[in-house]
Amino acid sequence: MKTPAVIAVVGLPGAGKTEATTRFVEQQFVRVGFNDIFYEEFDRWGLERNESNEQFVRVEMRNKFGRTILAERALPIIEQALHEGKHVLIESLYAWWDYTFLKERLGERFKTLAIYAPPALRYARLAVRPERPYSEELAHSRDYAQIESLQQAGPIAMADWTIQSTGTKEELHAAVDALIQVIVQGGVGK
Repeated sequence: MKTPAVIAVVGLPGAGKTEATTRFVEQQFVRVGFNDIFYEEFDRWGLERNESNEQFVRVEMRNKFGRTILAERALPIIEQALHEGKHVLIESLYAWWDYTFLKERLGERFKTLAIYAPPALRYARLAVRPERPYSEELAHSRDYAQIESLQQAGPIAMADWTIQSTGTKEELHAAVDALIQVIVQGGVGK
């Protein structure tokens, strides 16, 4: 049996991470969403979901439980899927410390796929997306916050693969599907 892989899709808002994630899930990868873990905690706190409350809860979770809390809570789910011989897709891994936590524990079976699109294109996409649209000012501010506060550039810079997401959805899907075939057919590490 081939060694199952753990793939984290990384990139800045509007790059196409959700589109890429959908392709992996359609190929039976077990999806582990860091945002799902975050929103479970968010709901326990009983706060309205908005940008300022989200920032507050993210900071407070890390202060209360440690910077790697999302990766720590995700690890048992990931390990169970691997034990069952299933490939795993991690959605919403943002922080450098989550990346290093998982890399240390999962070794070569943990890989990252960066989805890249230039800021102007991402901002245009974010302005018209149906769920949580962003103004250009908010998108720019979010980029800086994610790069500076979460050190999100680290996982993107360390990506094992990068897909340019500057064309159509169909072109992105084709590139992601080709990578999925490589992963499924050959595995990615021990």
